[in-house]
Amino acid sequence: MKEKGFHRTPEEVVEIYGDTVYKIALSQMKNKEDAEDIFQEVFLSYMNCKKNFLSKEHEKAYIIRMTVNYCKKHFRSAWFRHRAEFTEITGMVSRNEEEEDLYESVLELPAKYKLVIHLFYYEELSVSQISQALHIKESTVKSQLMRGRNMLKQIYLGGAEGAK
Repeated sequence: MKEKGFHRTPEEVVEIYGDTVYKIALSQMKNKEDAEDIFQEVFLSYMNCKKNFLSKEHEKAYIIRMTVNYCKKHFRSAWFRHRAEFTEITGMVSRNEEEEDLYESVLELPAKYKLVIHLFYYEELSVSQISQALHIKESTVKSQLMRGRNMLKQIYLGGAEGAK
């Protein structure tokens, strides 16, 4: 039996979720080129998806989950494991230098903390939405946010104190 719901056109989905997908991919991949590849893979996959979504939240969670999965898949690929390290971050638009420094500190976090911090603060998802999108318990999201914030404080303030 076919699910009741809706399925947007690829153009609509890119318009609505393009920034979110790109920012998540950039935060995980740490470079513009890989983030663009992930962006393309996510939306190509959506075009081939025959799934009807029950709600806008269901669709958004599905797209976020696809983005995270494609990032993980990329890290497991033989090509990624054998290429030279390239950590230059490009393409991030920041309002000021302090925000840029803070975001660079976020990028230094371990992947699981970086992802929940990004989704919570930059994509403004609730703990419940993050839990659904990542298929983890809300309590896990809360503990990862707390640990991520503590690590971020050490990274960010440690760097700020060292510069003085």
